[in-house]
Amino acid sequence: MPYHPPIPDPKGRNGPQGMFGALVQAEKLTQIALILPCAAFIGWLGGDWFGRRMHQAWPAALGIILGAAAGLVYVIRMALQAMNETTVEDDSSEKGSGDKNR
Repeated sequence: MPYHPPIPDPKGRNGPQGMFGALVQAEKLTQIALILPCAAFIGWLGGDWFGRRMHQAWPAALGIILGAAAGLVYVIRMALQAMNETTVEDDSSEKGSGDKNR
């Protein structure tokens, strides 16, 4: 049976390396940490603006709640995506070392 080497990954196996990789990871974590408060603040601004137009006080509180909920959904999506990327990188590095032994 002929041996066929595995098809190389066009995106690269490990992604950014060294200092650049650490900066990319730090940027992702900083973005995750800032999304929720920024979304709540933007929701508060929108609710406050709407409340002033309608001469009511409750839209500001609703804006904070909706902004925080939207921010939380986005943070969860980003965290799951980051977790999947690290899992894929770990799996590819394990498969790469296993292919050499065959």
